[in-house]
Amino acid sequence: MEISDSYTEISGRSEGLYKEKGSKFIAIALPVHSEEEVKLQLSAIRKQYYDARHHCYAYIIGADKSISKSNDDGEPSGTAGKPILNQILSKEFTNICVVVVRYFGGVKLGVSGLILAYKTAAKEALESSIVLHRTVNEIHSLSFQYPLVNEVMRLIKEESLELRNQKFEDSCYLEVVIRKNESEKIIKKFNNIYGVKMKYLETY
Repeated sequence: MEISDSYTEISGRSEGLYKEKGSKFIAIALPVHSEEEVKLQLSAIRKQYYDARHHCYAYIIGADKSISKSNDDGEPSGTAGKPILNQILSKEFTNICVVVVRYFGGVKLGVSGLILAYKTAAKEALESSIVLHRTVNEIHSLSFQYPLVNEVMRLIKEESLELRNQKFEDSCYLEVVIRKNESEKIIKKFNNIYGVKMKYLETY
């Protein structure tokens, strides 16, 4: 079975709001690409909403969603961070952090009330976000002599590959971006052109 090489992110900050019995739940969804970035964003939100009682959050990072965490920040266990995380999972987003800031209204909501509040606020923020569909790509370099230029460029055009760092002299060099699930097939085609040296550079 082919492993998925696509994932979904959000393009920028989006917000949601839920109110219940005087308590106010402000949800902020943010694109993030590292745990260090999560810490910076959390710090900024805590400063912005310094007078709020709780700053609960969840995040998922990586095209393979390998990094995830949720935090109840003083709310009863499982009533805040997990409902936020479940909303992110239900949307199948990654590289995202959702923080829900709570201003306490004086009336306790109970476990089910808290779960509903954090879930609904997070859902509002996610549903108002702009969605980006991404693919996992590999970058490979190609080195060859100038007489092979037409043959190499024809294959690049056929496969609709993105080009980077082109240098066409006696010895030519260029870099191609190949979608991960297509890479094996396309590498074989380049290797069939005698005189082309191909080298894997990175995945992003």
